[in-house]
Amino acid sequence: MSVVKKFILFVRPVVVGRLPALARVYRYMRDNYWAKARAKVRNTTLAVACQYRRDNRPMVDEPRDTPMGFKLIGDPAMEKGLFEPVETEIVRSILDNVEVVVNVGANIGYYCCLALRRGKHVVAFEPMSGNLRHLYKNIMANGWTDRIEIFPMALSDRVGVIEIFGGRTGASLVKGWADTPERYVEIVPTSTLDNILGSRFQGRKCLVLVDIEGAEKLALEGATSFLSAEPRPVWMVEIAITAHQPKGTTINPHLLPTFEIFWERGYEAWTADESMRLVLPAEVEAIVESGEDTLLTHNFLFIEEGRKMEILPA
Repeated sequence: MSVVKKFILFVRPVVVGRLPALARVYRYMRDNYWAKARAKVRNTTLAVACQYRRDNRPMVDEPRDTPMGFKLIGDPAMEKGLFEPVETEIVRSILDNVEVVVNVGANIGYYCCLALRRGKHVVAFEPMSGNLRHLYKNIMANGWTDRIEIFPMALSDRVGVIEIFGGRTGASLVKGWADTPERYVEIVPTSTLDNILGSRFQGRKCLVLVDIEGAEKLALEGATSFLSAEPRPVWMVEIAITAHQPKGTTINPHLLPTFEIFWERGYEAWTADESMRLVLPAEVEAIVESGEDTLLTHNFLFIEEGRKMEILPA
């Protein structure tokens, strides 16, 4: 801790107790000037350039052995088998009952490698060049070059090009997501899941993993045919309820519509956590109404009604 911070911590009780007017001035400056100044610094060209350099630094190390039985490089938690442990076990269980895995927002390929290790065919979508370099390297290192299709693009509700903000695991199509500076932006190609896959996997059991930082509804709106495929795919979707929302937003404005896309097509929603509990429309509506998150998780499973025991046997 710096000397300045120690001094502030020491004198703060004295100032607040004996000089309340000065304390009010301090709080006003802190909340109305210094916070804005820090935000401006984060949004400067130099700060954005530093973030971009960090997120796109050259890969020096080679993929290394992991506890999951494959080689990986690019994220320490993933390399050590510490990334999303509950979700990882859920995915492993589902893999026993599917043939194809579609990974939307594949990042460096952690879940792709889990599926490939189990002999599944994988289709991956990832728009960020830094992530793609790691993804390609990880696939090559494990000798899975002919068992995966990689599309270097974002998925949304349209075909063309689109802005994406930030990098690494936090890149998002949503401006202001997780306080990402607006200047930290690049343009990437985009398409829809229906346009890319069409009816290719009709009749095959699919697992779709979606982790695209707030843009889930956009991608689902471009996947209406795939959502209705027979048999219905199993989906695990990251949906942030309160976290990372743009400034001024408390609850994800697309929370209820995102769940409704699934409910309208005969899916049930379940929390992808240790409790694995059913999510009902009334609870999501109450969260939107009250602003209080009662689900306390950000990953959810969507399974065709009545098929949970088939997909995830107890």
